[in-house]
Amino acid sequence: MKNILKKSTICLVLFVAFLFSCKDLSQLNINPNGVQPETVNPNLIMPTVLTETAKAYVNLGFQDIAGVVQHTQKDAWFSSHNDYDWGGDQSWTAYYDLLRNNDLLYQRAVTLNMEFQQGVALVMKSMIFGLITDLWGDAPYTSALKGELGGVDNIAPKYDGQDVIYAGIIADLDKASTLLSKPKASYSSIVESADMYYAGDPTKWQKLANSLKLRYYMRISAKQPDVAKAGIEKIVANPTQYPIIDDASADATMAFAGNNSGDAWPSNAVFDVSGSNYRRIKMCSTLLKPMQATSDPRLALWAKKVEIPLAVDATLPAGTDKIVNGVRYLSPDKVGTTQIDTDPNYVGLPPSVSQLPSGYNFNPTPGQTSVNPHVSYLNEIYMQAKGTLLKARLVSAAEVRFILAEAAQKGWAAGDAKTQYEAGVKASLTAWGLASSYTAFIAQKGVVYDGTLSQLIGQKWIASWTSATEAWFDYRRTGLPALAAGYAAKRKALPVRFYYMRDELNLNKTNSAAAMDKLEITANSQSDGKNSAWSKPWLVQGTGKPW
Repeated sequence: MKNILKKSTICLVLFVAFLFSCKDLSQLNINPNGVQPETVNPNLIMPTVLTETAKAYVNLGFQDIAGVVQHTQKDAWFSSHNDYDWGGDQSWTAYYDLLRNNDLLYQRAVTLNMEFQQGVALVMKSMIFGLITDLWGDAPYTSALKGELGGVDNIAPKYDGQDVIYAGIIADLDKASTLLSKPKASYSSIVESADMYYAGDPTKWQKLANSLKLRYYMRISAKQPDVAKAGIEKIVANPTQYPIIDDASADATMAFAGNNSGDAWPSNAVFDVSGSNYRRIKMCSTLLKPMQATSDPRLALWAKKVEIPLAVDATLPAGTDKIVNGVRYLSPDKVGTTQIDTDPNYVGLPPSVSQLPSGYNFNPTPGQTSVNPHVSYLNEIYMQAKGTLLKARLVSAAEVRFILAEAAQKGWAAGDAKTQYEAGVKASLTAWGLASSYTAFIAQKGVVYDGTLSQLIGQKWIASWTSATEAWFDYRRTGLPALAAGYAAKRKALPVRFYYMRDELNLNKTNSAAAMDKLEITANSQSDGKNSAWSKPWLVQGTGKPW
């Protein structure tokens, strides 16, 4: 009986195996709960591309790059933020992952003749590739995103020069602007909820495409001034054909949903119950001081007043250190030669002030707890998971107006420089809900237009709060504002690029080595060779900027 059962079982197994062996293996490999790339609807891919790109901009502009351009400083786990202690593992993998998803979005939109989605995908391609070349320099571009095709040249793609990448970006944005130039009713299959930036409004996407062109024309203006001039003048001369983001209502932003740690503002104390991500970030004195000097209304929205001001009183007995009516009083001998800031309202951490920034301004409890009652935290809105002002800000009317003001200062046909500058200031205030403060603020000493590039870039730098990557790229291009590295910084100058990551150097050795050979070694980069954050890429070589 046992032998009969055994034979029957064997026969059943062989039959089942034969049955499945007759099926196409590709059918067995289909995930019944998934969506196949060759059939996916572009509207299913778009939210991932848009949200992850916006989060990437915030993670740069609100985190380490905010430290580079001295908007903020940190007082615990701070060396990357304050001191540019970046090492060699600054990976672009996440950006290329985004580009692969975006390429699928574009290819499916082409197949299905969805012009709106094609235009969006080209704008996002330009934005992400622009960020990669802005951050690293030369990078895989024309040969990128072809790994699935196999072959050494696709798996280890060649690097294109920055000039090639910027030219390609501008060409894609031209194409996107044309694709997005029709009324909304002319497009098929727009799903408003899939578009976290503009709810399916093609006019605003066209404005974003042309505004990005302005950004990149200005980016290359020191290296290719004739190209930049012609490009900017063409856009300004044809506002109907090339509309731009000219007021804050068309800013490219994304609000945070705040449902979980993955879609909440990064410094929130809702999902980070310890509050560490919020407490570690302090205002930087480099930003605070000019904002205080001009009574900038944005300051109270971005910063929190010190909890306990310091006061040094020469009439006090030696050894005095006491709190009276919410103020901590110190006798001069308690202070000695130690750096101290007694501003009663706002106190910022100086850039890279020491190896123990948490001890600044006589903090009684220095250490990793990040508690310092004598330095300004960020405004408490940044403890929230979401809010009307907690947005990823990718491109703004303020940025666009300041670009045009700079172009006009160069003598290009971009409108009146003063008018554009004032419109930039107003657009920034409007974006932060402070439009009513404009008249008084623009009349402030230091804000009244004086015709200098220093003032213009200074206001643009302030307006880039939480979007500090653009401030860094402007600094690299112009040397403005005149930022200086702090005492404990890794080098005595600000960095100008990211390191190529170690995996790329090992796995794509020939092409990455060729890219590194094109970098210009400087006095600040000699200690770590060509692949240094202080080696100059093509964009700033020969310009004498930023240092």
